[in-house]
Amino acid sequence: MHPALSRLRWYFVAGSLAAAMAGSACMMLAWRALLGDLGSRLPVPAAARVTFVAQLGKYLPGAIWSFAAHVELGHDYQVPRRRGAASVVVALAVSVAVGLMIAATALPLSSPDVLRRFLPALALVPVIAVCLAPPILHRILNSALRIIRQEPLEHPLSWRGLGVALAWNVLGWLLYGIQVWLLLADVARDGTRSLLIAVGAYSLAFSLALVLVIFPGGIGARELLLVAALAPLLAHGPALAVALVTRLVTTVSDLTWGAIGVVLRRAASVTALAGEKPAAAADRRQAGRHRKAASSWRPRSGPQPADPADPGIPPLPEAAA
Repeated sequence: MHPALSRLRWYFVAGSLAAAMAGSACMMLAWRALLGDLGSRLPVPAAARVTFVAQLGKYLPGAIWSFAAHVELGHDYQVPRRRGAASVVVALAVSVAVGLMIAATALPLSSPDVLRRFLPALALVPVIAVCLAPPILHRILNSALRIIRQEPLEHPLSWRGLGVALAWNVLGWLLYGIQVWLLLADVARDGTRSLLIAVGAYSLAFSLALVLVIFPGGIGARELLLVAALAPLLAHGPALAVALVTRLVTTVSDLTWGAIGVVLRRAASVTALAGEKPAAAADRRQAGRHRKAASSWRPRSGPQPADPADPGIPPLPEAAA
């Protein structure tokens, strides 16, 4: 493993980080498209804040922390909890389905041995694809909500919304694959020949690790799956080096996006306060003028001429006083 790590050049690692961050952005946009199709449209900065701050919870044991954070942060933007929970579940299912489909397409072209080794996992693709059909998916989600005594969803998922989410997912998985390929190409020195196996291997490893919720962030499980998928191309030592650097790159990407999400939250708070100050100041000035006018006015007998400083406002009658 050490010789493989020593061969890595920093600009390949930097390119891998950029691809990882771009892939994460695509996955965020896929979730945003699903949420909007279910009835809650969020601006991109708000969706980024919800997704990237919530995903930091995946590094805790179990998937409940990231899931709960996603729902609660979305609730801050008036997203109903049942709708937020449904969007997260659907986004996860779409992501796993697309990842496995990409693996089933890319791996036979690059490594039939890997395909045969993981064929039982890839057999899940048709089942997930059928369950993702909007009419079937809507019934499944409403049945799950009924079990936990929640109201059904107001808006069913449409084919168009599902198609947009699928497109963003495909682009995201391709960028994730490029993230691994840049490291793989720098270690193996084989140019573009390893691109297909990088895309297929990482899609397979990441998708299966998402299902194994007992591993925080898929730590350990994803690396072992990736080493096994890269076995036809690399020995275990160099493959483990690529897997570990990939983990480092994705962790840095998650932390960077999480920091950006926190900054977006603070920027939104500052903007809201800045937007309220002019109105508050105007209200204070208006109240001050009213108090000054009330304190300087004195009732007098008989009709009074209008104030020359304010000719448009007639004097109040004594009855009103």
